[in-house]
Amino acid sequence: MPILLGTVLVLFLILPVLVLLTRGLTASFWPTLGSPVVLDALRVSLLTTGITLLLTVLLVTPIAWLLARFDFPGKTVLDALLDLPIVLPPVVAGVGLLLTFGRSGLLGPPLQLAGISVPFSPAAVVIAQLFVAAPFYLRTAKAGFLAVEREAEEAAQTDGADRWGVFRYVTWPLAFPFLLEGLVLTWARALGEFGATILFAGSLQGKTRTITLAIYSAMESDLAPALVLSAVMVLVAFTMLLLVRIITRDRKN
Repeated sequence: MPILLGTVLVLFLILPVLVLLTRGLTASFWPTLGSPVVLDALRVSLLTTGITLLLTVLLVTPIAWLLARFDFPGKTVLDALLDLPIVLPPVVAGVGLLLTFGRSGLLGPPLQLAGISVPFSPAAVVIAQLFVAAPFYLRTAKAGFLAVEREAEEAAQTDGADRWGVFRYVTWPLAFPFLLEGLVLTWARALGEFGATILFAGSLQGKTRTITLAIYSAMESDLAPALVLSAVMVLVAFTMLLLVRIITRDRKN
């Protein structure tokens, strides 16, 4: 009985994926992949997620290191708040971003005075991706820094290394497998972001329409691009998960 139930679950999870691949990876895959709609979505997604990853490393790494190395009042509350986007519905995140950066939002008027319009722009796509995906890197980076033994850092300080030298030559290399895993998860989450993006950035072809938005749009008119992009997402997601499994396995060995 357990084997039968397990088989049912495996089929339930795998069958829709196999159907997507079967319908998407046909003779028309490459011609459709080269269509303007698909290429625009791929270009926007790769560009925005690349910027999101760069900002994630620059902005989140110091916070993860501080949370892992220091205790201070309100740390638990701050830690929970920074993890909140993981469990927050993406649509709610989009509403929050609009109320913050929109024309009538909290920061909208000052930005307008500076000649900056954030909503429904590529910058809005990046902000939405950063908001929902950065916490995944924060969690793994913090775990990585916690896994680095203090003795190794103290030994480097004893040999004359300053705090930056210790971080660069000891802490960062030892925590790197965790950081890489976090970046993979962050990129995958940013690539699949939909709810916050469509509310905050819209779905403008060649400007803010990412892969997921292009799939949603194509489902209303031409199914071929939706199937091709869905197959691409499945292949990318599987590759990312496989990479995470390899990183995790090597880290444990």
